[in-house]
Amino acid sequence: MIGLGFLYLVAGTTFAAFALVSLFDRPRGPGNAVFYALIAISFLLGDRLGDLGNGVLVLAIVGVATLGRMGPRDVEQALAAPRGSLLFVPALIIPATALAGTLVFSRFPGMVDPKQATLVSLALGVILALAVCFAWLRPAPVEPFRQGTRLMDHIGWAAILPQMLASLGAVFALAGMGTVVGGVIGGIIPSGSVFGAVAIYCLGMAAFTIVMGNAFAAFPVMLTAIGLPLLVHTYHGAPARVAAIGMLAGFCGTLVTPMAANFNLVPAALLELKDRYGVIRAQIPTAIPLLIFNIVLLYLVMP
Repeated sequence: MIGLGFLYLVAGTTFAAFALVSLFDRPRGPGNAVFYALIAISFLLGDRLGDLGNGVLVLAIVGVATLGRMGPRDVEQALAAPRGSLLFVPALIIPATALAGTLVFSRFPGMVDPKQATLVSLALGVILALAVCFAWLRPAPVEPFRQGTRLMDHIGWAAILPQMLASLGAVFALAGMGTVVGGVIGGIIPSGSVFGAVAIYCLGMAAFTIVMGNAFAAFPVMLTAIGLPLLVHTYHGAPARVAAIGMLAGFCGTLVTPMAANFNLVPAALLELKDRYGVIRAQIPTAIPLLIFNIVLLYLVMP
């Protein structure tokens, strides 16, 4: 059965290729190569390293990222071939394959892990799009990895920030932080107030996301603190609706925090904006009304 092992293999192989491409670059290449090689090891050998080994590996990745040995390469960017809007076809293949695979694999149990059907389909879409590009544009075999490395060099350490913050959320949940937060917030919510519980839950998702930079890190804390004990168990809310709209509320926090560097700071750097926080300033007028909308929506559809 195809599952996470396949995804880890694809991701690990890709980062290993990035490491090899970076290895021969100067002066920043060696630092980037070590960074990508460590990520490749985490994907390819993480299951065999154990908790201590993975912890040391994470510290090594953070060490490389913070020692100033990484940086973008001064390379000539590839010019797009004059093929017009058809160049968007490979990009559209990826979401189309992800959608089709999610629907098809559900009808053939045993082929793909049902919990990972969407991610497996997404990975297959990337591979299919890459194959189409090779057959159509006929680049050098190493060119996709060279351009991928160039893009990753500009993103830098922020590329792994979502995974790190999501792991932090899992650590907080295991440490019982959700219970502690629930005890503190429980005294603020008026007894029997469904709207108050919904509002605090959504506002908490946004606030924790602003602090930790990722809604996936905030989710286990707020779900344990308010989502499950109050909205689901006490007020009989539908778990899927509570979880989904809670995540949307968290994403409102993502729009306004520099902690979500890969979303808000990296685009500003890539676009060479004069205002480092220009992306955040542009998103604030969207984030606030969207958060209010999510609060009202959850209150109306929760039962």
